[in-house]
Amino acid sequence: MAEEKPVTACLVIIGNEVLSGRTQDANLQYLAGALNEAGVRLMEARVIPDVEATIVATVNECRAKFDHVITTGGIGPTHDDITSESIAKAFGVPHVVHPEAEARLRRHYARPEDLNAQRLRMATLPEGAELIDNPVSAAPGFRIGNVMVLAGVPRIMQAMFDGFRHRLKGGAPMRSRTVLAYVPEGQMAAGLGAVQTAHPSVEIGSYPFFRAGRLGTSLVVRGTDAAKVAAATEAVKVLVRAQGGEPIEES
Repeated sequence: MAEEKPVTACLVIIGNEVLSGRTQDANLQYLAGALNEAGVRLMEARVIPDVEATIVATVNECRAKFDHVITTGGIGPTHDDITSESIAKAFGVPHVVHPEAEARLRRHYARPEDLNAQRLRMATLPEGAELIDNPVSAAPGFRIGNVMVLAGVPRIMQAMFDGFRHRLKGGAPMRSRTVLAYVPEGQMAAGLGAVQTAHPSVEIGSYPFFRAGRLGTSLVVRGTDAAKVAAATEAVKVLVRAQGGEPIEES
């Protein structure tokens, strides 16, 4: 039986503050795990500046290449938050006031003087966009086509994604097992390649570490079929023992 085609995603992190080092991105790790639980494989993550042409080109390239595209950042009220209008240009649609988004903002900012023109910018979205709820600060994210546009602030981004994830169409979730071995990576390289060749339906990665003065390797087996992952994991353990090590499987 042919392997099921994976459902794929790309994360586009938008923000000069990330590229400058002033802000450390905290969204990649969370989204990678959450997408996997939804049966979606995160294949790429890109960090790009707040430059309209770059956003347009990147989004158009990625939405043609992947099943899902998620962007984070650049949907706030300030002049440098240009993601929404850039997405509109990428799709070739007008950038218009979304009535429901405006209504949510008006309910959130009870005093009229608090809802200034800058905050109202957050209700202007690509025409035809579907709102993504923001239970933290009201200003919604949105989806258009296969592109989900989320906030960059981790707490808000997570709340947006958690309310929307059940609507993602995914495949089988990726399963993984990790074996630790106090054996140098180079010593196992040839054998590990042979194990990978013998188990082509799984991915086997090796990652060196140094703990308590000892050099070792973390061997990670990933795949969608639990039985095949288990078989490859046992083969990895046999390899470790053959190299004089004792495999330790992480729970």
